[in-house]
Amino acid sequence: MNDMEPLHAAADFIRQADGLLITAGAGIGVDSGLPDFRGNQGFWKAYPPLAKAGIEFTAIASPVAFRDDPALAWGFYGHRLQLYRDTVPHEGFAILLEMAARMEKGCFVFTSNVDGQFQKADFDPERLVECHGSIHHLQCMNACTSAIWPADDVAPVVDHARCRMVSEMPRCPHCGELARPNILMFNDGDWVPDRMEMQHARLQTWVSSVQRPVVIESGAGTAIPSVRRLGEVFKAPLIRINPRESEVHRGSDIALPTGALNGLRMLQAELAGMA
Repeated sequence: MNDMEPLHAAADFIRQADGLLITAGAGIGVDSGLPDFRGNQGFWKAYPPLAKAGIEFTAIASPVAFRDDPALAWGFYGHRLQLYRDTVPHEGFAILLEMAARMEKGCFVFTSNVDGQFQKADFDPERLVECHGSIHHLQCMNACTSAIWPADDVAPVVDHARCRMVSEMPRCPHCGELARPNILMFNDGDWVPDRMEMQHARLQTWVSSVQRPVVIESGAGTAIPSVRRLGEVFKAPLIRINPRESEVHRGSDIALPTGALNGLRMLQAELAGMA
């Protein structure tokens, strides 16, 4: 099989589909300049103060960190919140929207990313599942209620040399205790999943309406395989775009071993050639 055959087959699946399920992991944001925290070395490169202290991603991305050292935990998440607010989604997001616009049922997004990049790229927020939550929403640290509210009023000021939040940390409007991002962290028994569950219910409604779906997966790894599993069990052809872990296991699935933006540009060009 030459290199063009899988690309042509992938474009043909897209051309014939009436609905696009977009599944995405951290790798889709790399072309926008976002870190993907691949292993401790990648994480520590992004956060040198945590590297110096020997604090791993699984330790800082934990409710325990908020209880033990709230300023450090919010230093990490406050930095990320501002980073994601400032980041401009790359061209690949627009390419996905263009593909979906050709389909009768449009698209739905399932992502493990908490960064809100799909919303910034003008995807319909009513057609989006953030399976690990969103940094742009908050909940009570102690889950005093199931309330979830926007983080719009949080204006993080972070001492980057120490990775510590020096501005006022957000508080729960119901009990006055510390608030935290509405993100599913490691060893997290207090995450409030209500927002995600409502999103997932809308996904199920959309799935039942689609007759000829296709899945495009971008930047989803195997370390936390939530995104990959959905695409693999979905009854539709899967196009997996991944520079390092592109292997597929079903005969109808297609691997494109490249980065998200390059892979989507390749698909766009192939579709244009088929028009």
